[in-house]
Amino acid sequence: MAVAAKRDYEASDRKLDRHMSVWQLFFLSMGGIIGSGWLFAAIASASLAGPGAILSWVVGGVLVLFVALNYAEVAGMMPRSGAIVRYPHLTHGGYTGFILGWTYLLSAVTVPAIEAEAVVTYASSYIHGIVNSSSELTWPGGILFGIGLMILFFIINYVGIRFLSQFNAFVTGWKFVIPGLTIIFLLVLDLHTKNFGSYGGFFPLGTQPVLGAVASGGIVFSYLGFRQALDFGGEARNPQRDVPIATIASVLAGMVLYVLLQVAFTGGINWGFFHVQVGDWAKLAASGSAAADAPFYVLMKGSGTALLGGFATILLIDAFISPTGTGYVYLGTSSRTVYGMSVVGYLPNWFQGITARFKIPWLALVASTVVGCLFFLPLPSWYELVGIISSATVLTYIMGGIGLPILRRTAGSLTRPFRLWGAEVLAPIGFLGAALIVYWAGFFTLAIVFAGVFVALPIFVWFYAPSRGWINPASGGVLGLVFLVLWIIVQRWGGYALTATPATLPHPQFGVFYFVTICMIVGFTGALWYLSNEEGRKAVSSTWWLIFFLLAMFAISYYGAYGAAGTVGAPKTVGIPFPADILVVIMVSLLAYGWAVHSGYETEEIAAIVLSGSGLVAQDPIGQVGPTPQAAGGSAPSPTPSPGG
Repeated sequence: MAVAAKRDYEASDRKLDRHMSVWQLFFLSMGGIIGSGWLFAAIASASLAGPGAILSWVVGGVLVLFVALNYAEVAGMMPRSGAIVRYPHLTHGGYTGFILGWTYLLSAVTVPAIEAEAVVTYASSYIHGIVNSSSELTWPGGILFGIGLMILFFIINYVGIRFLSQFNAFVTGWKFVIPGLTIIFLLVLDLHTKNFGSYGGFFPLGTQPVLGAVASGGIVFSYLGFRQALDFGGEARNPQRDVPIATIASVLAGMVLYVLLQVAFTGGINWGFFHVQVGDWAKLAASGSAAADAPFYVLMKGSGTALLGGFATILLIDAFISPTGTGYVYLGTSSRTVYGMSVVGYLPNWFQGITARFKIPWLALVASTVVGCLFFLPLPSWYELVGIISSATVLTYIMGGIGLPILRRTAGSLTRPFRLWGAEVLAPIGFLGAALIVYWAGFFTLAIVFAGVFVALPIFVWFYAPSRGWINPASGGVLGLVFLVLWIIVQRWGGYALTATPATLPHPQFGVFYFVTICMIVGFTGALWYLSNEEGRKAVSSTWWLIFFLLAMFAISYYGAYGAAGTVGAPKTVGIPFPADILVVIMVSLLAYGWAVHSGYETEEIAAIVLSGSGLVAQDPIGQVGPTPQAAGGSAPSPTPSPGG
């Protein structure tokens, strides 16, 4: 049974092209890191924390590094394409895997559109009418421009991983050079040391925003590119060695680059040329600022130095290349995410279709492109979207620190080319790092993320649970429909989601809203457990820690220093002040971490992988489709056609 499960589970993995070297994996991750973040995150974080944003980049980089270290061991042991959505399924079963997989999918499919939006926004400096005064794309010019970029991203991905990795190495080289020259030119030719302390000190807005900027200022959004090496791991030539190296190295290189960029930007601010009152940090990225749509370009044009003014023109070229380079990389990631969710059964298996010629998941790529284009509909600007996307992504990264100790227990016999020293300490720190970043995003951001996460629960009982034989399809249909209708009603009443202008419920009304939310999610999960067979109940039982963690974080976020309670519509006495709120988050997170590690179990799929004796997936011989008899542990199935060109 276990062998058959492995054959079905990984058959499509054998068709992927194993081509990428360690340098190509590294450039892929760096291509994800150096994108619109370097163009916009410096001004976004400075507007939130002033010069203290320099420290924000350090804090964010260190926390992301802890997350990456945990994934490095797991990915080195068991590299897979679409890895991040597949690992939770291997440690906690289908229910946990679906919730976190859907969350990751929400972020993955939106990033290419955000990068395309960054290109259009910078282009508005010389093409008028494509962006409005709120930095939103206009119809038809701006939106059609964005859709054209998405089509370009699609073409680059469709022609195969060989072309993608080679082309991306060249593009990423350019993306290293231009920010590097920007740092040198600004520090040498246009450094105003007064900006670091004369206008309110190094922390003009206090220390609390320094942490908030990590999630909301585009900082974590910029670092998230490190995941590319993980999600393309199944297409690497020597993944067990190269994926951990590329993952860790990309975070370290990104941290050095971004800290220096923030120093250079802060020191180069010309307040008068920005049309911002001297020392008014909060207005730097506001709609009235002359630099909101093209920060570094305006910075250099206003320096009064001929060399910087000339180099500013090159920045307009880079403003096309850098986000475009990140956009096509993330479109590849989103297609691997769709592919990975199909492999574990959360989406239909036709998303596993691999082209015979280019060996890429073509239908998953098409779906990712189409869904990504939907985000060009009237939506908030880059500055507002990055907080939502970052929080959704980082929420899934809590599994890095959880999965490592569980897989040491359930898959201890598998070879680990990279073994994390001090994992007993670093694994929970990685979990805490992800939890703190999620909390720092603020209540309103988390309210939207949580609404989007739980709205997908009906899909689980309509598709996955019946397909696995957990529940009767009719029972799942009724349960999902009732939950969906009630969830939409509750979210509309709460006013945090499904509305253009989020409301702020005062303390008593929020208490009612929160109680109803608890009843709905706990009730749905309890009903799913009751209606499921033994296999389903085991997976549902292993998910209670996640339900607890999400609901607890939602409440702490409202009552904490980054939330609504005590600031708007409610007396301050109901809030948890800073930094006491950080201690509460840490205590709740450690409780959830211990519960999560205890809840992990040997799933059917991980048992099959362990039985094979290797965390690697054998590749089909040339001309053969499907698993080999030796890899599958049995007789080879009849060949099945591979869709696409």
